[in-house]
Amino acid sequence: MYNGCLTDIDGILAGHYTDTENKTGCTVVLLGDGAVTGVDVRGGAPGTRETDLLRPCNAVQNAHALLLCGGSAFGLAAADGVMRWLEGRGIGLDTGFARVPIVPAAVLFDLAAGGAKVRPNADWGCKACEAACGAGLAQGRAGAGAGATVGKAGGFNRASNGGFGRASIALPGGVIVAAGFAVNAYGDVFDHATGQKISGMEGGTVFDELMQGGAKQFFGQNTTIGIIGTNAALSKEQANKLASMGQDGIAMTVRPAHTMFDGDTVFAFGTGAVYGDLNAILAAGAEVSARAIVNAVKERI
Repeated sequence: MYNGCLTDIDGILAGHYTDTENKTGCTVVLLGDGAVTGVDVRGGAPGTRETDLLRPCNAVQNAHALLLCGGSAFGLAAADGVMRWLEGRGIGLDTGFARVPIVPAAVLFDLAAGGAKVRPNADWGCKACEAACGAGLAQGRAGAGAGATVGKAGGFNRASNGGFGRASIALPGGVIVAAGFAVNAYGDVFDHATGQKISGMEGGTVFDELMQGGAKQFFGQNTTIGIIGTNAALSKEQANKLASMGQDGIAMTVRPAHTMFDGDTVFAFGTGAVYGDLNAILAAGAEVSARAIVNAVKERI
């Protein structure tokens, strides 16, 4: 297992809300008064909110929280609760008439795991914020990873549990790069350090199933979603680049990654507390994402 969490970054708080009975939940990362944020969406079936706002050419620079959740597109409602919680504390973009919290979010499909009629909602978003603290987040079947599964090409009866994982890396000069990922991939999960399959389809691999023409089609029912953070100063363009490196972390561990059945989405932020070498931060972003994904399935219960 790898150590670390996004909360290793000063000023960052994170929390889960988990419905263990219905196997779904959400995970929030609170960014204080705001942090420069970017995004990379590479899967063919994403479920997202406020991602266009994070593109380099658009005006808003900072997000105030990031949210990962289950419940498919229904789960995006949890972001309303995060906005409500932040607004109640005076946090948000000052428009002159109201402070509008910027809360980008991404969802995964877990409706087949538990009670399909129970999904993350605004109250759950508030509860995740209330639970947020500076401690390490629970891993495995928790928060956004509560109902996650991986390796579904042979059907749900041959799939394995996914989950939520996190990790961090310390670089010279006090720079920290950390990640948290909810892993609900169509593909299998491999340990990138050993090349060994550690979770996924029973009785074979998803890649072989696809090559042999026997793979079951699960459009929109899979994804790997995550957040990379650093205490280093990033421009919006650099935050978007860091998010793209998180997709490399997915490709290092999930095989195949970024299919038309997945909605792979990665957010990235920088708090600007220190300065660091951008190439080292980017390289660490890919590695820490891969470590978080490995932890997500190694901690499954």
